[in-house]
Amino acid sequence: MNYSRMPIELESPEQLGYDTIRYNLSESSVADRRLGELNLKLDDILLCYGDHRGAPDLRALVAKTGEGLAADDVLITAGAAGALFIISTSMLKAGDHIVVVRPNYATNIETPRAIGCDLSFIDLKFEDGFRLDLGKIEEAIRPDTKYVSVTYPHNPTGVMISQEELRALIDLVERKGIRLLFDETYREMTSGPMLPLAAGLSDRVISVSSLSKTYGIPGIRIGWLVTRDSALMETFLAAREQIGISGSMVDEYIAYVALSRREDWLAFNNARIASAFAIVKDWIASEPLVEWVEPSGGCVCFPRIVPSAKVDVAGFHERLYRKHDTYVGRGRWFEQDDRHFRIGYAWPNEDELRKGLAAISAAIRESLVG
Repeated sequence: MNYSRMPIELESPEQLGYDTIRYNLSESSVADRRLGELNLKLDDILLCYGDHRGAPDLRALVAKTGEGLAADDVLITAGAAGALFIISTSMLKAGDHIVVVRPNYATNIETPRAIGCDLSFIDLKFEDGFRLDLGKIEEAIRPDTKYVSVTYPHNPTGVMISQEELRALIDLVERKGIRLLFDETYREMTSGPMLPLAAGLSDRVISVSSLSKTYGIPGIRIGWLVTRDSALMETFLAAREQIGISGSMVDEYIAYVALSRREDWLAFNNARIASAFAIVKDWIASEPLVEWVEPSGGCVCFPRIVPSAKVDVAGFHERLYRKHDTYVGRGRWFEQDDRHFRIGYAWPNEDELRKGLAAISAAIRESLVG
């Protein structure tokens, strides 16, 4: 394994210091919650080793969010990042080939790279509306391909695929005898019909999600992977045991309580996301120097400074942060040009969001050249 730190982590708000940012538009989640909001009683938790797969009642709740799944199809992990690490290190070795739809969450790229894998990228283009091209994916698949990696609702663009496209993608990997790694961390954030939990549709699919984004509790580090392939799950469990034996009894209890209130939390999220989305949409419509592919899921978008604008892009990001105390996710976090930037619009409150968007407009104009 040849590790290197990723820009998305090096430049993350928690590394810079939240106190250095006034208008934080870089977060890809709803607003972080405090423990007190859950009204928990933690004194009676026995601090023993837990079930190595994760607490059975928690796994059962996760399974119920899909169809045709049981608790033993779920493995609780240290966030979605922990799930992705287990999957990559369990399934891949140096020289193996995977197909990655890009932009993608950095871990879906960097861990296979650290292993020494051969990656073929299917790049989603702004000019094409970031639409998925199944034909290009099929062309990229080789006899030694292990899996295809996608994320929907898409991070960082917020675009969606239809259920028909999802099923066609699953049909493709089944026909090729490979697997689909489906990062569905934002599945429960959508303005339209929610995609089914993908792993419930085929034993060739591995789904990954967490409580960090939709539930706003990344501090407890609870995620999961889901697969109906029992033999593959045993391999994943072996990796989980060698990494940390079992999870935190405290974290898993908090996760159970949060997920037990799923319907209430999703209703709250949908309202917050809808009102914030309307603010961003109005800003885009009134800002001639910025354009986007309008998102239809998640809580993020990936606009860009229009190509015709002569802008010192590095200077724009520096001014935005240093002068205007505003922060966005730079395009390079996703191996894209820094004219692109990710806005997470459900984390700040509405006043912070409006002022952050105004700061983006000001910083662009201050960075015009020629």
